Amino acid sequence: MSIAPPAPPSLEVLRQEIDSIDAQVHSLLMQRGDIIDRLISVKQTQEVGSAFRPAREADMMRRLVQRHRGILPIDTVESIWRVIISTFTYVQAPFSVHADLSLGEPAMRDSARFHFGFTVPYVAHFSAAAAVEAVARSKGDLALVSATSSRTPWWIELEPQGMPKIIARLPFIERADHPAALPVFVVSRVADSAMVTEVEMWSVRVSGWNAEIARALSPLAEIVAVPDTAFDGAALLISVTSATSLDHIKAALIEAGASVRSTALVGSHATRYTVPANGAPKS
Repeated sequence: MSIAPPAPPSLEVLRQEIDSIDAQVHSLLMQRGDIIDRLISVKQTQEVGSAFRPAREADMMRRLVQRHRGILPIDTVESIWRVIISTFTYVQAPFSVHADLSLGEPAMRDSARFHFGFTVPYVAHFSAAAAVEAVARSKGDLALVSATSSRTPWWIELEPQGMPKIIARLPFIERADHPAALPVFVVSRVADSAMVTEVEMWSVRVSGWNAEIARALSPLAEIVAVPDTAFDGAALLISVTSATSLDHIKAALIEAGASVRSTALVGSHATRYTVPANGAPKS
């Protein structure tokens, strides 16, 4: 004698469950706000620079990716958490996002809105240097600058002690069809203890730069290069990971025929997660 399977729940019951979950999510967000309010009173003036905490945010996003499952796209979850984090950071210490539009506005605006939402003020600039300069004059604003190409060596301004530094690279979760796929560096002035140093960013100025040297260096590191005609060379922004070292890269430059004129650490950021076609994230 077969037993009939239980009848599926009605649409009304399922909708009531969704409404209940929505109310719980809203309640938890308000509870988070209450904790942030207490956090503000505890911190008072103890924080230095921006309230943006790259190391903590990288850890939060890693845990988010690792525990995610189900039909909800990871891009949606990433965006929701980015807006939650950024908005509550803004509540703690108001800041603006200064965006470099020199390589085009739509992609940069998409990145800013995806990662920082609509509560954080968005300020457009027509050059990377202008965005960085605005941040240098502020207490804790952020600049968003293209991470893959540039018309000017804007990172040179980050070399002196006390200047803002590169503190993050977005998007943190990368995949082929990411809705805010533009590679972006985040520049700000934050406490040393808040930095994450998995990938170091170095400003390197060389003489004797040419296409052959660029090809020789490309397997070793991500490099943004701007020609420096005054010295027949280039200003380089080099990403140095644990797989290599600055000394290794300098040796490769010299072996390829370049002369290293100067080096300066201009920031660092977290290793990014890459989500392959099968959806299993890896760093």
